[in-house]
Amino acid sequence: MPAILVIEDEEKYRRVIGLHLSGSGYQVKATATAEEGLKLAGEVDLVLTDLKLPGMDGLALLEKLRAEDMHTPVIVMSAFGTVENAVEAMKKGAVDFLPKPFSLDHLTVVVEKALEVRQLRDENRQLREALGQRYQFENIIGRSPAMQEIFSTVTRVAPTRATVLLCGESGVGKDMIARAIHQHSPRKDRPFVKINCTAIPENLMESELFGYEKGAFTGANTSKPGKFETANLGTAFLDEIGDVPGSIQVKLLRVLQEHEFERLGSNRTQHTDVRIVAATNVDLRAALENGTFREDLYYRLNVVPINIPPLRERKEDIPYLVEHFAEKFAGSISEGAMERLLAYHWPGNVRELENVVERSILLAQGPTVEAGDVRIDGGQRAKPAGGSAGDHFLPEGMTLEEYEQSIIREALKRANGNKSQAARLLGLTRNALRYRLTQMGMEG
Repeated sequence: MPAILVIEDEEKYRRVIGLHLSGSGYQVKATATAEEGLKLAGEVDLVLTDLKLPGMDGLALLEKLRAEDMHTPVIVMSAFGTVENAVEAMKKGAVDFLPKPFSLDHLTVVVEKALEVRQLRDENRQLREALGQRYQFENIIGRSPAMQEIFSTVTRVAPTRATVLLCGESGVGKDMIARAIHQHSPRKDRPFVKINCTAIPENLMESELFGYEKGAFTGANTSKPGKFETANLGTAFLDEIGDVPGSIQVKLLRVLQEHEFERLGSNRTQHTDVRIVAATNVDLRAALENGTFREDLYYRLNVVPINIPPLRERKEDIPYLVEHFAEKFAGSISEGAMERLLAYHWPGNVRELENVVERSILLAQGPTVEAGDVRIDGGQRAKPAGGSAGDHFLPEGMTLEEYEQSIIREALKRANGNKSQAARLLGLTRNALRYRLTQMGMEG
């Protein structure tokens, strides 16, 4: 039950408002002075205060609440309901302004709206806090010396404006490091905009990055801001920067050097204050040599290079990652299963490891994943390097085709018939699973 504080020096108003709010199901505290109200404000969900009060007035109360960083929403009431008073109250942080006299029904509507604002603010703050905690270094699994050195570099570079280039194979965690840089920077409360350069078709990339004006091309019925406008005052994460075509590289270079660009179809220059973090899984130096990547753009991006090693080069992190994923998917891993996981070379890195742990837990024969339950590449059992041929034997009396079909049926059962989920468990695309189901005589 929400609690509301009523600050009103006229006893009649204070009593009527209090009785109405109590009758509407709210807990009500009431006082005649802002000084007393300031002591009670932290105990309630909403403050309803008169503008003119003896001693400290309503505007001074708003300033005090803001100075103490209180998030309690405030509604200001006043018999002197001028536009100037309302504007001044809103500037100082009031969520609404009620000119006296007002109906009790109108009071109810305003109070309900203010409490909805409070709930949304609380939810947004909790989400920001949760996001910030997720990308704290203690929540990014990496105990190896290489990862500790990366965390140290991020700590030093995050508070600056420096452009960072993250290099490493797919699945090593470049996205996590980019977000950690943002969350440890002064821009953490501003937008973090991820731009997957591989996923944007070349003919749409300019309009996606820089926006467009109405009529810029067929179908442009309205104007639309681009990613760099959205990321203003925040961080833009350019993932797979090596796939950006040459015509766009020139425009990116201008953003990095001059902090400006134009929307597609416009001659008006837009200015942006955005921090760039880029990532690549290809060798950009090789791209320089073959002429597919601009040298001047490369050096603008490569101010602070961070190379994230593949999982096979930091195997001491695997047990910690496995335990983390096992806890995430509510399972447990035996010593034998752990040995199998440690023996694999992990071409897909951390992302592949997470998928394998999830799939193995879901398809395990018992509550604990045993060595024989570890499934890699859609059902193959992981084997230690140099393992015997016996590691590949099928279940007795079962052909390879029958074994594959049994795995597919088990995945569908675990996924409650959801083909997309089953495909993910098997490490297949949905189309590949549909093809196999058709071959099995089952509807794809």
